[in-house]
Amino acid sequence: MSLIFGAIIPHPPVLIPTIGQENLAKLKKTEKALKELEDTLYHLKPDTIIIISPHGQLIDDAFTINHLPVLKGDFEEFGDLSTKLEFKNNLGLAYRIRESMETQLPIVLTSEEKLDHGSLVPLYYLTAHLKDITVIPIHYSMLDRGRHFQFGQEIRKILEQTSNRVVVIASGDLSHRLTKKAPGGFSPRGKEFDQQLIKLLKEKKINEILNLDENLVAEAGECGLRSILILLGIFSELNYQFKVLSYQSPFGVGYLVASFYLN
Repeated sequence: MSLIFGAIIPHPPVLIPTIGQENLAKLKKTEKALKELEDTLYHLKPDTIIIISPHGQLIDDAFTINHLPVLKGDFEEFGDLSTKLEFKNNLGLAYRIRESMETQLPIVLTSEEKLDHGSLVPLYYLTAHLKDITVIPIHYSMLDRGRHFQFGQEIRKILEQTSNRVVVIASGDLSHRLTKKAPGGFSPRGKEFDQQLIKLLKEKKINEILNLDENLVAEAGECGLRSILILLGIFSELNYQFKVLSYQSPFGVGYLVASFYLN
């Protein structure tokens, strides 16, 4: 098995020091957790990071893989004109994933010129000392939860056949509706969603996550559940240890950092 590690990571641009500035102090626990993950990856020495993002070029009825050979990104839309990232795409593994899906699930190869911030914020931290790492950017779809879980299961089958050392990152924020000043407005069910999801992740109750109440999910205004379901599909039949490294919500959005260690 070439899969060596997995994680759930939030993606607020405020985590980038040049953007967050004084606001970054409110995310000290999140920042510390991300630096802990960066250290873990440095010692694991992966070849490839598969990053699952809720942003960028989403297609309602198909999963997408960015197939550009060189992946670039910046934070200019957030006022940072200096921070720029560039990665090579693992085109061979990306193509094998797509090829294996052709009769299973709808998947489209895209050519996005820029990586979205859902990919860039986690990669900014995780690749600080992984200069030769390759990346495969995947975007989820609006298909049902079961399809996202199945997508992860199919990816795992491909990872069982490759010699690459692969880390999978589910990028996503939890509820965007935790306070009255939150981006999505306030819903009392936002906190309920975050607490319930984290509890079920700790207890490895994947079926209950797949069957979370539709109204609860809608009220939460989240963007991370589908990314997490793909990750759960990848790890579902493996012996893994789940650990919450941090959870914060200073801006009314739930930011979870968690790891999936293989035993």
